[in-house]
Amino acid sequence: MNPTPLERAPESLAPGRELFLKREDVHELGAFKWRGALPTLEEYREGGAKTVVTASTGNHGAATAWAAERLGLRAIVYVPASASREKLAIIERFGAEVRATGNDLDQAKLAGTEYAAENDLPFFEDGAEQSQYEGYGAIGAEILEQLAAPPAAVVVPVGNGALLGGIGIELCRTCPQGLRIGVAAKEAPVMAESWEAGGPVESDRSATFADGMAVRVAIPFAVSVLGEVASRMLLVSERAIARAVGAFDHAGIRVEGSPAAALASLAQIEELDGPVVLIVTGRNIDGELHRRAMEDPDSFPD
Repeated sequence: MNPTPLERAPESLAPGRELFLKREDVHELGAFKWRGALPTLEEYREGGAKTVVTASTGNHGAATAWAAERLGLRAIVYVPASASREKLAIIERFGAEVRATGNDLDQAKLAGTEYAAENDLPFFEDGAEQSQYEGYGAIGAEILEQLAAPPAAVVVPVGNGALLGGIGIELCRTCPQGLRIGVAAKEAPVMAESWEAGGPVESDRSATFADGMAVRVAIPFAVSVLGEVASRMLLVSERAIARAVGAFDHAGIRVEGSPAAALASLAQIEELDGPVVLIVTGRNIDGELHRRAMEDPDSFPD
């Protein structure tokens, strides 16, 4: 696979800052998740699997379906009842079976793990596979190859934490002086709170419209990795995320909530000596949600 582009951000997104965008959204799936799904499913196939089960709010499921089609595997994807129709359409386009159940990702995940166990099938838990972290580490390596100078910071949206974990492992090895900053939604804070506590904590909150960040149950492996590689973890409000969706759109870039959260977090980051790289994780946002963020961002909670 070819590296995704690294571009100087439009001035309107961060006036006065040396900001670059790592455009994971330009992949045919519209998101970065293929980087972890393909090597993981290759391992499953090498182990003899013909069917894989997973759970997702959308992008991970689409990447699993895409990888399964490429590798000749069957994919079953459990999704919450509220999953984005736009993302479900991508999953279905690649031939996966979609099963909608539960009120959030973690309820859908529970149903998926039970089905997989009952039928002796592998369950692909997003954020729990070492091969995902290795795949995401390639983003960090590409950034260093594409930038003229080492980054002062790389800002990464955090759902289950695997993306920041993989990029962080690579940057700790090759560019340890750069900050590795994670950004979670204030309404889905479990990974930030777990990082702060030094271990998984319980949470009953995942009500963010940034569905790629809507994690309620922390993944212990991800928490452990972030404890080693994350420099900071920031929280941003729904209103700030919505406003950032609009800012991206005005700059000619359609994004979903996760990369908008990363952009919103810049207000909490001091001026740094060197380039800052923001990971644009995906573009697959529901049309009505995108319109609401554009037209009425103040309707979202602050």
